[in-house]
Amino acid sequence: MIKKERYKFVLAYFKNNVPNAETELTYANPFELIVAVVLSAQCTDKRVNMITPSLFNKYPDAKSLSKANVDDVFNVIKSINYPNNKAKHLVGLGQMLIEKFNGVVPSNVDDLVLLPGVGRKTANVVASVVFNQPKMAVDTHVFRVSSRIGLTTNSKTPLDTEKQLVKFIPEELIHIAHHWLILHGRYVCTAKNPNCESCSLNIACKSFKKLSKASRH
Repeated sequence: MIKKERYKFVLAYFKNNVPNAETELTYANPFELIVAVVLSAQCTDKRVNMITPSLFNKYPDAKSLSKANVDDVFNVIKSINYPNNKAKHLVGLGQMLIEKFNGVVPSNVDDLVLLPGVGRKTANVVASVVFNQPKMAVDTHVFRVSSRIGLTTNSKTPLDTEKQLVKFIPEELIHIAHHWLILHGRYVCTAKNPNCESCSLNIACKSFKKLSKASRH
């Protein structure tokens, strides 16, 4: 199966079987989403969703967060990974939103990455999820799944993976393809013990083909 055919098969499968894939983070507006995504680095969405209600109750917008005490934010988010850094990032993010963007979350990726705690992946998530832009956010799931299936070749960095994926995925599907790959990695093509036998993509998967060959010898 050549790469073009593989993409066609994989995208058709997701379109038919997971037509409404979306982020599992709970949010009500762009401010809440960017905060949730910053918190989700090296942490599960489930855990983030457990602490954001009390965080947003206390700091409902950029203005209140910009005036927050880092220790107070830490106390609200201390049950997630790297709370020290994230508390500092969030207060800094609130401050920069007020000083540079009038308290409004920008839609432009180049502006978003200026915010504390916001890397390219986070910026792409916000741009695609709330602003419906054709941006491909590459996290560990997207990186792993793309490589295993064979959607990417010899990719060494998230940026390389992003470039390869957007080259082959139709523009109008990029924002949802990000969720398809994440959810597939989270529940089927897991880091350890992936469910290859029951995976509906295994006939198009390079990794599965290799495994099948190896088991026959």
